Amino acid sequence: MSRVDRKGQISNISAAGMLITLGIIYGDIGTSPLYVMRAIISGAGSISELFILGGLSCVVWTLTLQTTVKYIIFTLRVDNKGEGGILALFALIRKRARLAYIVAIIGGCMLLSDSIITPAITIVSAIEGLSIVNARLPVIPIAIVIVTALFLIQKFGTKTIGKSFGPIMFVWFTMLGVLGIAQVIHFPSIFKALDPRYAFIFLTKFPQGFLLLGAVFLCTTGADALYNDLGHCGIKNIRSTWGYVKFCLILNYFGQGAWILTNSESINELTNPFYAIMPSWFLIPGIVIATTAAIIASQSVITGSFTLISEAISLNFWPKIKINYPTNIKGQMYISSVNWMLCFLCLAVVLLFQHSANMEAAYGLTINITMLMTTILLGIFLYYKRIPIYLLVLLLGIYITIEGAFLIANLNKFKAGGWFTILLGLVFFTIMYVWFNGRKIKNSFIEFLKIDHYVEIIKGLSRDESIPKFATNLVFLTKANKSSDIESKIIYSLLNKFPKRADVYWMLHVDILDEPHVLEYKVTHLIPEVLIKVDFKIGFKVQPRVNLFFKQVLEELSNNKEIDPVSRYDSLKKYHIPADFRFVVIDRIQNYDFDFPAREQLIMDLYTFIKRFGISDVHALGLDTSNVTVETVPLYIDKDIPVLLTRNDKTLHFG
Repeated sequence: MSRVDRKGQISNISAAGMLITLGIIYGDIGTSPLYVMRAIISGAGSISELFILGGLSCVVWTLTLQTTVKYIIFTLRVDNKGEGGILALFALIRKRARLAYIVAIIGGCMLLSDSIITPAITIVSAIEGLSIVNARLPVIPIAIVIVTALFLIQKFGTKTIGKSFGPIMFVWFTMLGVLGIAQVIHFPSIFKALDPRYAFIFLTKFPQGFLLLGAVFLCTTGADALYNDLGHCGIKNIRSTWGYVKFCLILNYFGQGAWILTNSESINELTNPFYAIMPSWFLIPGIVIATTAAIIASQSVITGSFTLISEAISLNFWPKIKINYPTNIKGQMYISSVNWMLCFLCLAVVLLFQHSANMEAAYGLTINITMLMTTILLGIFLYYKRIPIYLLVLLLGIYITIEGAFLIANLNKFKAGGWFTILLGLVFFTIMYVWFNGRKIKNSFIEFLKIDHYVEIIKGLSRDESIPKFATNLVFLTKANKSSDIESKIIYSLLNKFPKRADVYWMLHVDILDEPHVLEYKVTHLIPEVLIKVDFKIGFKVQPRVNLFFKQVLEELSNNKEIDPVSRYDSLKKYHIPADFRFVVIDRIQNYDFDFPAREQLIMDLYTFIKRFGISDVHALGLDTSNVTVETVPLYIDKDIPVLLTRNDKTLHFG
């Protein structure tokens, strides 16, 4: 059996662990043979042996340099306590690289776009095989039904059907390898494509060679998603399975190349070499297996999008939205708003582009930009790790050159579909950029005061019976990292807005850490029996269920005799009735006695608009809404009032 550690990772190598990895990790990159060779030959003026060998050589060395060397060997080693992905990488450097958030946002936007385009292109590519059986079969309606059904089942989780993903993907990769072998045995010279010189010839001798790098790049789609799924399977299982996956992929590509060279005269623009290499008796089973693999690939990126949004919320890149956990599988979540957004946009892609060949430009550009952003963040990380500068320059030089060349080739197809990627990316970038900077602007108005200055005032307020008791235990949420500080907005709410008497005041501070799975707390008795602060340290992959966490803290404090859990009211105390608690959540809003500078005002207006589509802090933190009071206070309560008026009346004397 595979041992699963406390982080939910499969931490050792075993047959079961590798099978699970096949089902989780390789769906995206594993379905690329459906369209890569078709995309390459569609851009060929004429098909020759040198052209096919060159194209295949580009595929082999792209898989080797991008997926094997960059990701499998190097990038997987850069993990955040076992977690991978572009946002986990950003979390490692965000405190030192101030502007790295822009790179992380661009990469996150492109990964989200990938979650839209992948289901469309993979499912449509698989279903298009039916046109070989019967040209009248409605490919698009069938694809729409499958895509819709795929998103409909997300709310139920994939605990049951997920167990079959590994065996199905093993069958898929084995099928790829067998189909490839069946062709290459008739054309063994196809293995000359392993020589990188053919890739150089392809790029320099053929006029369209460089521009076809966009088609070649499709072979490595899913490599960045592979990095994102590091936390689910662990580096050992990914590395141990990649050899078999790559071997089967290359065999299939070579098999398609061999078939193309032996049937070049019968090839037209509708020919898909992937299905052409299948024996006629195997075509229907092959289409079924391909469609199933496409669904698994789509499921993988949809699940990945939920994880991505969850991380983005914790890193303040996305508004707070409701997250459900449909199964007891660690890390599996469901975000309804994201699910239906992806479903709507995915169906729009299918209806807009109609054929998978029309989606290739948008798909390649999405992954290309994601990989480039990962390279930049990786370079920043290595810089702060103080690796020798010449190695850093060499690494960045190689991969920025490679991915830059792919980017130029992909941008050449801007009108053919790349525009859709840029449009999607701009929408998501606007949301993330506005949310991150809007919160930053709001937080710039936070002012912390020294608790020492208010100790006697708070004690007096707690004992002042002339003020009606607001609650026995009054709980505030605070952003103060230091135990010696208290937010001015809390003092304003406590003393000025409406004096609030309570027997015990609590300050809860939630600190989202750069590490993924931490869940700890610390208690500080600031004023004995009157003011207590609880600091929660929560990893960015942990759902902040503050109400549940606070109950655990209260139980442990009660067991340790640090607090009295019984009500302070005489009529209830004698019956040992538990004390009452009331939460106060304070939100600062802009008061329009002044205006921000134009840029900040635009960001804040957009921030306010986007906030309407999220959920409140009350729901996001898992608080019990039945005992929460929500207050708003102006941003500028702590600022000096500017002198705007001059008194111009005369003193009147009577009598």
